[in-house]
Amino acid sequence: MDAMTTPEPLPEGDRPSAVPTTPDTTAALEYQLVLSDPTGIEAEAIRALRTRIIAQHLREGRRALALCAAAEGAGCSFVAINLATALAQIGIKTALVDANLRAPAVGPAFGIDPAKPGLADYLSSGEVELASIIHPTGLDQLSIIPAGHVEHSPQELLSSEQFRDVTTQLLREFDITIFDTTAANTCADAQRVANVAGYAMIVARKDNSYIRDVNTLTRTLRADRTNVVGCVLNGY
Repeated sequence: MDAMTTPEPLPEGDRPSAVPTTPDTTAALEYQLVLSDPTGIEAEAIRALRTRIIAQHLREGRRALALCAAAEGAGCSFVAINLATALAQIGIKTALVDANLRAPAVGPAFGIDPAKPGLADYLSSGEVELASIIHPTGLDQLSIIPAGHVEHSPQELLSSEQFRDVTTQLLREFDITIFDTTAANTCADAQRVANVAGYAMIVARKDNSYIRDVNTLTRTLRADRTNVVGCVLNGY
């Protein structure tokens, strides 16, 4: 896994390659490799990505980052969970928001009771308090907001003023807020989340993601005035 800036579109046709990582899985320990296998190459790659995020993102005063994938299977949730965990491990107050309201993975990865409220509950009801959807984890500096109970259109919820408002509140409370998002080829949810966050990092997987799709997503996000800060290549 590595991160690179992408100021210009990449050549069309080929698929990106990368150093090894572990594929997405619903098992919590495998999701959180920086905890379960801290000396492995995957954890080292996450820590290298953390260093770049601190140097090129946090130190510039940027406090939000949406992780976006051009297509399903890229490992967006895996990268989001491990990056958030790695940041929290060194004392950076981190919020991880599951804005993938169609196929949420953050809550299950952390063992959050599915009956508890999450982002969708807050966005669809004026009676849910923000504090009730922010859940602690085993790390003092890491809090998560699961997707919650989705009873309305995810795109409408993520396009609402309430979503902008909750993002603003999180940016005030946390050093960094990381958003996991739905694959961009299935809907426009990721584009909406990235627009609110202001900054996006694209996740691609070797032998799964086409560079032309990554380029298309990059252009789409930039056309929507989102700053694309780089691309994570994730795979064997």
